[in-house]
Amino acid sequence: MSSSSSPSPNGASLSSPPPASPHDDSFFSPSAETAAATPATPATAATTTTFFTPVGGDPSPFSSPEAQISWPADGSPTLSWVLDLMSKFDWASRNLPPTDFPTVLPVEVFDRLVLTASKILHKEPNLVRVDLDADDDSGKDCRVVVVGDVHGQLHDVLHLLNSAGFPSENRFFVFNGDYVDRGAWGLETFLLLLAWKVFMPERVFLLRGNHESKYCTSVYGFEQEVLTKYGDRGKHVYRKCLGCFEGLPLASLIAGRVYTAHGGLFRSIPVTPSKRSKGKKNRRINSNPEVSTLSLGSLEELSKARRSVLDPPWEGLNLIPGDVLWSDPSMTPGLSPNTERGIGLLWGPDRTEEFLKRYQLKLIIRSHEGPDAREKRDGLAGMDEGYTIDHVVESGRLITLFSAPDYPQFQATQERYNNKGAYIILEPPNFDNPTFNSFEAVTPRPKANPYYDYQDVIDSDEELDLAAMVSET
Repeated sequence: MSSSSSPSPNGASLSSPPPASPHDDSFFSPSAETAAATPATPATAATTTTFFTPVGGDPSPFSSPEAQISWPADGSPTLSWVLDLMSKFDWASRNLPPTDFPTVLPVEVFDRLVLTASKILHKEPNLVRVDLDADDDSGKDCRVVVVGDVHGQLHDVLHLLNSAGFPSENRFFVFNGDYVDRGAWGLETFLLLLAWKVFMPERVFLLRGNHESKYCTSVYGFEQEVLTKYGDRGKHVYRKCLGCFEGLPLASLIAGRVYTAHGGLFRSIPVTPSKRSKGKKNRRINSNPEVSTLSLGSLEELSKARRSVLDPPWEGLNLIPGDVLWSDPSMTPGLSPNTERGIGLLWGPDRTEEFLKRYQLKLIIRSHEGPDAREKRDGLAGMDEGYTIDHVVESGRLITLFSAPDYPQFQATQERYNNKGAYIILEPPNFDNPTFNSFEAVTPRPKANPYYDYQDVIDSDEELDLAAMVSET
């Protein structure tokens, strides 16, 4: 892949691909099935005003009920099925009112897709390992694409997939969560990524974000979006989505060199036996996460955490999921409670170094902060390019990656942020030298109404109403 040197958000010189044409006539051509198996040239900017050309080649086949998506007769989605689903979601977003969405994806097909995906996700560990060995034939030609928050911005996700190249035998994808909320097409975005997961379960990895929760989806629009699109079946669809969210893994380890998670690092939960009457049956185990000195948790502790909760707890014994999904980096050394968010931690460069060194890693890639959040963070770079390098330490780097350009879709501010989105490509031999690919939002976006009160809602998940969250400890 050819590349050119460009300044990074923190002033360093980094490798990034040359820009492509800013106008893309279609997301993919009728030969998309073959294109999915070949490398794509990432673009730094792209806009489009047309929707997908379907696999059959007809640019407008959606005028009859035959446009309805049906579940494969053998229960196994193919590449053609996934691409057709993407095509029809794109068309529906431009041509149908949200209430007509079931004419494209009937609830029965939704059920089959989510059930199939949920079974796969719930079997995966908290920390999924993307094992690649460049010395082995299976790893030397592989690439890993890492994606940050996408927040229901369907058309930007379609562009990203087309730009990076669709998942294939030698192209892995790791998504860092936050598929829903804020944007108008969270349901379509989440379902198309589930479709890729079902089709290529060992090549596509979907991690959980803090917005894949009951609390966030009730505040930032996803619940209302689902109820609007599915009407009297909306509650059923929403419950199924929540159940699927509970199965999403928390973090990934790529080639033994790169740790990714939505928020980032997490605390250790000290467990000490307390004195009681003699005998194993009467032994009590005390856990005190509110100790005065916080310490980093281990990957072993992460692997044992209970992730199947509707909302990650902010108190009690099961704090690791909340830390992984909600924590933020800081330029202040040490670990401290994330009082601004009301859940999770803040960690400094010294703790990034500690974690990288302990596990012989080179990179931490996290997400969780868009331009609205970053404008309030002292000492950290803004999200103009879709990524920042927050910590540079002896053992490696901490990167924040955000993949939703021109975010949020509905902005109450007088001037839009107009940020770019970005994704990262990791390549052999060590998969630890990231190539950053920034891109602009697809324009014009189809007209849509927000599913939440964006004028009054808080900008960056601050000051959580903890009493409204369901805590399962």
